[in-house]
Amino acid sequence: MAIHSGTQLGRVKLRVSNLNQSVAFYKEIIGFTLIQIEHPVARLSVGSEVLLELEEVEGLVRLPQRSSAGLYHVAILLPDRASLARILLHFADKQIPIGQADHLVSEALYLSDPDGHGLEIYRDRSRDTWEVEANGDYKMASDPLDIQGLLQEAKGKPWDGLPEGTVIGHVHMHVSDLDETEAFYRDVIGFETVGDYQSWMQAKFMAAGRYHHHLGFNIWAGKGAPATPDHAAGMSYYTVKLVNNNERDQLILRLDSAGVSYSEDPDQLWVTDPSGMKIRFVCMK
Repeated sequence: MAIHSGTQLGRVKLRVSNLNQSVAFYKEIIGFTLIQIEHPVARLSVGSEVLLELEEVEGLVRLPQRSSAGLYHVAILLPDRASLARILLHFADKQIPIGQADHLVSEALYLSDPDGHGLEIYRDRSRDTWEVEANGDYKMASDPLDIQGLLQEAKGKPWDGLPEGTVIGHVHMHVSDLDETEAFYRDVIGFETVGDYQSWMQAKFMAAGRYHHHLGFNIWAGKGAPATPDHAAGMSYYTVKLVNNNERDQLILRLDSAGVSYSEDPDQLWVTDPSGMKIRFVCMK
């Protein structure tokens, strides 16, 4: 049974080495609003919704890139192209090194936080422009971004933080096995594969409601890569927002049927995927 088309992603929690340093980065460079800080945890938002939680871990280590299963990047979705143009100008003003790509379905900027967590800042093109291959996969690429065309969208308006309507668009992860991961998220959680790029990119993209991807999975850390340990920089959990309690009940039935363990309380349900990543499920209403 497919997960509801209205399913969205929510709060992501990251482990950091220096809370004050990370809070400053996410406020001043990315544009979040700090709504709560109680050492060792800080919560940051856009509007009223907490989108990012940071936890300082004493003695945190930073593993070599692509050495374990875990976070590749958190992708922050902006509501329009003008917002992407303004944050690009802001990055240039702050001399922040970035990567960039035109993915056909979206335009994206890439950077890392002080602990090496990957971040994507992007905007979607209109869905009616997304092309679908004969096999049902979305046509995607990593073409150069039209920087000059993008910058014209800023229209002289200064950057003033992440705008209302900003959300967590997707989370991309290193996993230990692509087929096992796909089967878990398809048959147990209920997401649909919308991009099987295993043959040329060693990656698969999955989503609810035919989005271009809410979840990205790759084996760039190697098949059988071990889970990122809790004493290393990485993602502690990400959140899937179910549309209602009926969706939660249906998920629990699938978990029970598959023999997948979980823990729950009145407000949230916790599941660990085959690569050791924790998923927090909450209901929107």
